[in-house]
Amino acid sequence: MSPTVSTSDLPTPTDGSEVISLLIPRSPFVAELGLRLTDITDGHAELVMPYRPELTTIGEMVHGGAISACADIGIMAAAWAGRPISDRLRGVTTAMSVNFISPLIADDLRIVADRLHNGNRLCHCTVDLISATAGTLVARATGTYQIG
Repeated sequence: MSPTVSTSDLPTPTDGSEVISLLIPRSPFVAELGLRLTDITDGHAELVMPYRPELTTIGEMVHGGAISACADIGIMAAAWAGRPISDRLRGVTTAMSVNFISPLIADDLRIVADRLHNGNRLCHCTVDLISATAGTLVARATGTYQIG
C-alpha cells in the first residue's frame, strides 16, 4: 500500500525546495514510480526512477507513460526549487511537451530538470531524461508550471 499525503503530518516548509523534499517521499503516485530526489537547488532538481519490470511496455522497454510522468514530476520539482512560498501550496502543470529520442531498456532513468524562467506564478522548465548507465538521452521535455 502506498503512503498518503496528509498536510497535518508535515512540518511547515520554508521554501519551495523543502516543499518538494517533503512531497516526493510522501506522494502515492511518486512512490508507485519509485522516484527518489537526489538533488535540489534553486531552479534545479534531479531525481532517479529505478528500473522495474512493472514499468515496461514489452520486454525490457520502459513505457513512455512512465517516462512522461517523470518529466511532469521533474517540471514540478524544478518550478518549486528555491522559490519562496506563499500560504497557497498549490501547483499544476499547465502545458508539457515530450520528445522521445531513444528507448530506455532495463535501466534506471535520471531526471535532470531546470527552471528556465521564474515568473510570479508561471515557471517554464526543461527536463532531460537520461539512461543512467548508458548516459543516453531518452527524452527531452519542456513544460509550464503554475504555482499558487
